[in-house]
Amino acid sequence: MPHFVDRADNRAGARADFRAAVTVVIPTLAADSAILNCLRSLEEQIFRDFEVIVVDNSGTQAARGIGVSGPNLRIIENGQNAGFVGAINQGWRDSQSPFVATLNDDAVAEPHWLQAMVRAADRDPEIGLVAAQVRLSDQELDSAGMLLSSDGSSKQRGHGDSPSGYVREEDVLLPSGSAALYRREMLEDTGGFAEEFFLYCEDTDLGLRARLRGWRAVYAPDAVVYHGYSKSAGRASELKAFLVERNRLYLVLRTFPVRMLWRVPFVAAVRYFWHLAYMIQGRGKASEFAKGNGGGAGLPLLVLKAHVAALRRLPRLLAERREIGRRAYMTPTQFQRLVSRYSITPREVAAL
Repeated sequence: MPHFVDRADNRAGARADFRAAVTVVIPTLAADSAILNCLRSLEEQIFRDFEVIVVDNSGTQAARGIGVSGPNLRIIENGQNAGFVGAINQGWRDSQSPFVATLNDDAVAEPHWLQAMVRAADRDPEIGLVAAQVRLSDQELDSAGMLLSSDGSSKQRGHGDSPSGYVREEDVLLPSGSAALYRREMLEDTGGFAEEFFLYCEDTDLGLRARLRGWRAVYAPDAVVYHGYSKSAGRASELKAFLVERNRLYLVLRTFPVRMLWRVPFVAAVRYFWHLAYMIQGRGKASEFAKGNGGGAGLPLLVLKAHVAALRRLPRLLAERREIGRRAYMTPTQFQRLVSRYSITPREVAAL
């Protein structure tokens, strides 16, 4: 069971006693100095009507140990790692705010981040998801929303581009969960993040389910965040490779219409080919994996393990698929058109 620490005097068991406009939920596993920088950036926000919930997955009360505290801040302490997904769900369900923002513990938000996202969401009550402009540096973008390949692989829109090319507020497929705003009504409508994902692809799964229910997603270019990349499971670790591949399969089995499913293995095979080609050239995520894990020979085994894990969960995934389909407002044709509008090729996935 999680352990709660009060925002004001750190007494265990205390709960939120007021409703802020936004609850910012920050999961942390490392609970190191990076989260202190993250929290300092929130103290400088122009928009002030928010609370912060830090969900400590370290199992050792590490967040308290490094001095995480502040006005309108609470800590939820888990005895073991609940994953990014479980932590976010704990945070929003323990709050009352009409909006919930998610933020990685290694992210630093510019002062207008919250203001810009809330302003974007307020333009239309059907906007359930808002994507921030997530940067790696002043010259390099991490994401301006997400794109989706026909095999279920999702990648950041604009990754590696200059931020100057993404200055217009516009509809997107869905946001990256590293820095996003979600309307509580949407979270309640969809049930929130699917906890079987644990880490990776959970934002894509939630976004697709929300779109199927008729919610809009927009990109707020003035909501700028600087993000340190993939601390939770390593930039190209075996764990990350397994979870990304397994969760891709979870995603397509839960959300893709039948007419799209037949293409999935063929597109995945094309992506595997390009991963291999780029690894030989020293490019892309497969090359990064090979450099950090003693070569790429272990990748096929991880892919096989991911497929076995999905197969073992297949009855549950099919039951979830039926429920998602039953509640969908979009037709399969409309869904296919939507994801085609925000698509990325398997070759582009492998190159990033």
